[in-house]
Amino acid sequence: MKNMKKDGRNILIASLLAIVLFMSIGYAAFAQTLNLNSTATISGEWDIEITGITASSVTGNAKGGTPTYTSTSATFNPTLMQPGDTVTYTITVENKGNIDAKFSSMNLTETAGGSPAIIYSSTDPSSELAAGASTTFTVTATYDSTVTEVPDIKTKSITGTVEYVQA
Repeated sequence: MKNMKKDGRNILIASLLAIVLFMSIGYAAFAQTLNLNSTATISGEWDIEITGITASSVTGNAKGGTPTYTSTSATFNPTLMQPGDTVTYTITVENKGNIDAKFSSMNLTETAGGSPAIIYSSTDPSSELAAGASTTFTVTATYDSTVTEVPDIKTKSITGTVEYVQA
């Protein structure tokens, strides 16, 4: 009986040692160091440009002149002869980048001291401008049709901004 007790104790000790050994191997298998390496690259390009301008509509005796543009500005000089004359310019904007854009705002500011007989107005471009797509908007100069006398001040200048943001 003494040997049986001793054998049971030895089996218990051997079993506990085996369990500790398996737990150590299991921990080693689950405690592994992983190495991560990465290089991120930004390939997005933001490039919204003016790609054209034309005097698309002329009414009355008005003259549209020869509008010019660069990638970031457009210049036009309409000549309005009599009340009711209008010149409408169509400006083309293209998204030459690879990031979708959306129209944010347009602001036309009249230079102080200009003729009240000249009225500028505009339309907004479409709200979405996907990469590679183009859109148009218009700016119109009108000789106020309600004017009954030739005004003393005969010019009015504007400056404007068209803003796009990431879609």
